[in-house]
Amino acid sequence: MRIVLDTNIFVSALITKGTPPDQLYQAWLRNDIDLVTSVTQIEEITDVLARPKLRRFVDPDEAAQMVSAIHLRAIVVDDMPVPKRSPDPKDDVILATAVAGQAALLVTGDKRDILALGTVEGIPICTARDALQIALAARSL
Repeated sequence: MRIVLDTNIFVSALITKGTPPDQLYQAWLRNDIDLVTSVTQIEEITDVLARPKLRRFVDPDEAAQMVSAIHLRAIVVDDMPVPKRSPDPKDDVILATAVAGQAALLVTGDKRDILALGTVEGIPICTARDALQIALAARSL
């Protein structure tokens, strides 16, 4: 199952172990799901994880390992149409990544902007908790 994880899911996975964002990240590391991303998102993840305000919450070595794994193992899409759908234009890249990568799900913690859309080009947008249930159900088929 191809899944796009919003940057906030990656950050949450590093901050709080055992939570749905971390469980999704671990599922990807185990090859239980396919991670779809873009060069633009990888740059954003790198930038966000290096921010001084996250230093007390995020281990820099773990952050570097995460970015390295994404570079090496994720499906990286390019030539993305950028839909103008989100109230926050910075979120349109995540939406475009899901569309270009033909993702089954887009997972976010952004309730106000992205999650409120419900879908993008027929791709469901859901929380990490919902994505875990969907991915588990898909694996048992």
